[in-house]
Amino acid sequence: MPCSAPLATLPPADGCWQPVTLAPDMYQADAAIDAGALACIVVDQGRIAWIGPQAVLPACHARLPRHEGRGRLATPGLVDCHTHLVYGGQRAHEFALRIAGASYEEIARAGGGILSTVAATRAASEDELLAQALPRLQQLLAEGVCAIEIKSGYGLSLVHERRQLRVARRLGQLCGVTVRSTFLGAHALPPEYAGRSQAYIDLVCSHMLPALAAEGLVDAVDVFCERIAFSLAETEQVFHAARQLGLPIKLHAEQLSNMEGAALAARHGALSCDHVEHLSANGIAAMRAAGTVAVLLPGAFYTLRDTRRPPIAALRAAGVPMAVSTDHNPGSSPCLSLLLMANMACTLFGLTVPEALAGITRHAARALGLQDTHGLIASGRPANFVLWPVQDGAELAYWLGQRPACTIVRQGRIAA
Repeated sequence: MPCSAPLATLPPADGCWQPVTLAPDMYQADAAIDAGALACIVVDQGRIAWIGPQAVLPACHARLPRHEGRGRLATPGLVDCHTHLVYGGQRAHEFALRIAGASYEEIARAGGGILSTVAATRAASEDELLAQALPRLQQLLAEGVCAIEIKSGYGLSLVHERRQLRVARRLGQLCGVTVRSTFLGAHALPPEYAGRSQAYIDLVCSHMLPALAAEGLVDAVDVFCERIAFSLAETEQVFHAARQLGLPIKLHAEQLSNMEGAALAARHGALSCDHVEHLSANGIAAMRAAGTVAVLLPGAFYTLRDTRRPPIAALRAAGVPMAVSTDHNPGSSPCLSLLLMANMACTLFGLTVPEALAGITRHAARALGLQDTHGLIASGRPANFVLWPVQDGAELAYWLGQRPACTIVRQGRIAA
């Protein structure tokens, strides 16, 4: 079940893309461009070689193939920085239970929630997981995603976590998209370790994580720090194990209560703290000092019918970068549209449109440690950008349910 076209058959993007309109604050040009003026993007050997006004295109690029940009709006490729894309089954019945009044925690404590997906994921083969995940990824890619994080966390044993992470790697290779795979072994307590959380964390730290890292399957390490998941002490134990292996860390932080996990994660130099509805002033200060990104997940907020919004004004005042992601997962955010999440970040959380667009490009790239290759159109970077058939960047966060017919350049190739 291939992507829309195998990577080997996608045409290179080398050439001069003209004319295009550059989205404000999303590019670094080699020559000054007046506001609203048309420009060229030159791609050579898969990298952006030059950006500037058509009238001053350097002679060295004059013989490159020309691509018609039709005046479309150029933005960096979108970055979905928090997903649980690889899993077995689905949990539509839990949606019905929540609508009938059951809480997230009640469903989890009754054996539903994460553990029901763990059972379905463990029962699926690697190829079955790939076949289920691929259409989900294709939907995100068709909307302009050029980099994505995929977490494990539905296996909760070495063999099953390995299976999820292998599928994440295969998805990136099949579809020619940058995939960052995050080990989330400390997502929930597996049923065979009921009542023995410390024993499971010991297994995660001393056996699972080192083995998977040695196989080259782990780009970062995450933990679900919450009263229904793992404590601060257990979370820090995982952080120490990750740092000993030279792996960056992330955290599911302050989603259901204030555990002060964000402050802990920031002290360990976390790339991001995600959810953060109950984030405290102490956590914000620690994140600011560490340069940790706050990842906002309005899909989960919406699906769980939460009422506690992340402290957007305080994050803004502190200068903490805010990313936006789908949090695609079968339980709390079965969403496959990053543009819809940009809209929700504005309407539900109060982000401005420029903040939301930065949240799905520049800041999302930073949340994955990809700020040098994604999230910005600049000379010398790999060619990852999108040409949109819109006049105003606000349209990307304005339309609901519309998938613009965009032109996508991903990893230096024109996506089919």
